[in-house]
Amino acid sequence: MTANISRINPDQLHETPGYHHITVVETGRTAYLAGQCPLDRDGSLVGPGSLEAQVDQVVVNALAALAAVNAQPRHVVRSVIYVRSEEREDLGLAWHRLTASALGPAFTSASTLLGVAQLGFTGQLVELDLTVALPD
Repeated sequence: MTANISRINPDQLHETPGYHHITVVETGRTAYLAGQCPLDRDGSLVGPGSLEAQVDQVVVNALAALAAVNAQPRHVVRSVIYVRSEEREDLGLAWHRLTASALGPAFTSASTLLGVAQLGFTGQLVELDLTVALPD
């Protein structure tokens, strides 16, 4: 049995570029993934200076974390994307690269995209926080 997940965009709210304003989980267990960073298995930063390479590594890491709890991107019910930049183009690049990736279905749920001044690791440009409604 899979958690019953509803995604809603009320008519009174603005259109979105693919995410939904509201995600409702009717039943089941929830997993909260730690922020997925652009680090390889050895803990080394991937793609210094390259937002694209770092987004790609975050996707690899997020997919591995989802697999560890027997979940898929479609089970994600909330995402928060942090991009170390004040440039709207960088935020758009991160969003489009994430939504076009194998992780793309995760971003049809409630989602927030933020430009931030600093992230936890030196040279880190992106981080992804996911909440997942676990399948039974």
